[in-house]
Amino acid sequence: MSIQYLSNEHGQITAVQLTIENWKKIKDLYPEVESINASLPEWHKKFLDTRLQSLSKDSNKIVPLSTLMEELDRNQV
Repeated sequence: MSIQYLSNEHGQITAVQLTIENWKKIKDLYPEVESINASLPEWHKKFLDTRLQSLSKDSNKIVPLSTLMEELDRNQV
């Protein structure tokens, strides 16, 4: 899977770009991805904040993006 990372002036990754072909593969595997509402309810935000705090305390729970990409490659039709 071809991915490009965009970074800011401090070298921090701020965005990810992938090909339309790969985006379509993701949508095929996870059809709900396009129905996700960009405006989250407050309880979602609180849940995400709690989850992020938990992950910051135990970084072993964090799965690298490369693992997702490998899974997507394995599930290609």
